[in-house]
Amino acid sequence: MDDMRDDEPLRGQDEFIRRGLRFSQMRLIALLDRKGQISSAAAQLGMTQSAASRLLSELEYTVGAKLYERHGRGVVLSEVGQAMARQAMIILNQLDHAHQEIAQIIDGARGQVRIGAVTGPAIELVLPVVETLRRDHPEIELTVLVDTSDRLAEGLFSHNLDFYIGRLPEDMDAKSVTMHPVGVEPITMIARLGHPLADRGPISIGDCLDYDWILQPVGSPMRRSIEAYLLSNSFSLPEHVFVTTSPLLSLAIIAESDAVFAVARPVADFLHREGRLGARLCQLPVRENIEVSRYSIIQRVSAEQPPPVKRVLSLIDREIARQPEIFREATLGRWP
Repeated sequence: MDDMRDDEPLRGQDEFIRRGLRFSQMRLIALLDRKGQISSAAAQLGMTQSAASRLLSELEYTVGAKLYERHGRGVVLSEVGQAMARQAMIILNQLDHAHQEIAQIIDGARGQVRIGAVTGPAIELVLPVVETLRRDHPEIELTVLVDTSDRLAEGLFSHNLDFYIGRLPEDMDAKSVTMHPVGVEPITMIARLGHPLADRGPISIGDCLDYDWILQPVGSPMRRSIEAYLLSNSFSLPEHVFVTTSPLLSLAIIAESDAVFAVARPVADFLHREGRLGARLCQLPVRENIEVSRYSIIQRVSAEQPPPVKRVLSLIDREIARQPEIFREATLGRWP
């Protein structure tokens, strides 16, 4: 018995189908259970009473048992007929659910979407989209990876991401992607409340060099932008650097030390809103304006995005349109 092959049909499987059971018969027996009259069930299905009686007779032959008994005011289903009607209703309801689910997928209201983002657009663009999906499209399962652009590019080309919002790594072939520029990431420095630099008024980025820094890995766009600015303005590079891509670990370190943390300004603004996570943190009053190069919405050039992904992309476009002062050069309406 254990040697039965997996592809061998199970005994009795699809028996009714192989005997010729039809959906019209299932609809008829389910209606007959509710109506109690062949004429009423037939009328709802748009067939004559004689055609309905013939279908019921064929169904009784398929089932191999009597399904109903006639009486003065209609028909009464037998025990077998009631069981058949009950199972027919379950199957028909499941088909209705399947139709609804497929319609939602086609409409982009259901399915899986996997996106990546660097920290700034994760706060400015992705977070509002998450809130919109939770409210208006709860059937869309959204997975968000927040990381550096090189890691996001790896996720895109390993097909673990549908698209990402970030930058194309220097060693990546630009011909393999489509890029839609969105905005730049201004950089600011954050530290713990009570930090020695917090209450000194406008300070220079050079003043921060007296303290430990938390930075992204060497080669990341944010780190390159900071180091290029420092060197081009005759500042030295930070002597003591802790490298991590974990925002949570970074926040924990600066909350317990005098270290400073370079972050995208939208992240700092989010942390310092009243009641947010950054109650023990402050934004240092650095007067220089440092920006990371423009980030884009990046997709594989060969990708034909399914409807749920297109819906999320259109929601991102909507967020861009709502913030023209930040994303004034972005191109909208790309995702039909």
